[in-house]
Amino acid sequence: MKKKIMALCDSEKDYLDSMTNFLKEREGFPYELHTYTRPEKLVEFGKKERIEVLLVSESDFTYEVESLDTGNTLLLNESGNVCGEKLRNIDKYQKAEAVWKEILECYADAISGEGKRLKSEERAKIIGLYSPVRRCLQTSFALTLGQALSEQKKVLYISFEHYAGWNQLLDSNVRGDLAALLYFVSEPEEKFLSRMHSMTLKIGRLCYIPPAYAGQNLIYAKAGDWQALIEKIAELGGYDYLILDLSESIQGTFELLRMCDRIYTIIREDEQARSKLAQYEELLRSYEYEDVLEKTKKQLLPQFTRLPQRIEQYTGGELARYIRQLIKDDLGAA
Repeated sequence: MKKKIMALCDSEKDYLDSMTNFLKEREGFPYELHTYTRPEKLVEFGKKERIEVLLVSESDFTYEVESLDTGNTLLLNESGNVCGEKLRNIDKYQKAEAVWKEILECYADAISGEGKRLKSEERAKIIGLYSPVRRCLQTSFALTLGQALSEQKKVLYISFEHYAGWNQLLDSNVRGDLAALLYFVSEPEEKFLSRMHSMTLKIGRLCYIPPAYAGQNLIYAKAGDWQALIEKIAELGGYDYLILDLSESIQGTFELLRMCDRIYTIIREDEQARSKLAQYEELLRSYEYEDVLEKTKKQLLPQFTRLPQRIEQYTGGELARYIRQLIKDDLGAA
């Protein structure tokens, strides 16, 4: 199916080239992109082809450009004065990520009706991380696994922690998080994907949905809501792997574990940790989740002398070497 056309026009060539390169590298970019440094060339093209989204600088927004029949026109505002009553103005000199999010929000708003079936050729494999043992390096393990896998595969990491502290850890101004994405799960597929891509960020090559900033927003979601969300991402997102960093602070932890193709449970050898694990396994059996146990690989981690201080550094060090070997031995993915 031919993509809809987006045209970008800016006579400031350095800006045009920079924005063009940025957009082409975005995950899920939904348009066929055409770029112009001269408005007259844009007008010439626009008279022949339907432009669904036009992103044009304020200085190049001529009368002829304004007269084009486009689906949506986004003005890259340079003066600081809002132009046009019905025209969507975007600050040209903000971060490229913010412009990208405006484009995707515009795209999502324009989608109506039942939408199209967008099922990927292959459903993503789902890897779950869950342990009843606290402070066992589960999140460090999950993030390192995700970054290692993403060196060869397309991977999305999702954390269900209530207080992950990602804004502070990554110094990122997050717009949209896991709780917000859950709100859109019943949207038509194309619209849902657009919302998801507008929220998705990266650590190196690893994609992730920002964890919920207000963890209490996750408490009231039903198990079926989480299942629908994960299944929709697995089927439509175009990822090879989803990594679920799970906790018992949401409803439906066992149901999400059941959806996983492989589960890693980190254990420890002290008596209290063994007791917690025994109780967890007993509950799974009593609630008839034996299949979760069958897909679970218990990991007794070695004693690491030093762990990376920052998330971006998880690709190096002892834990990364350990997990790369695990990927070869257990997942056969590298």
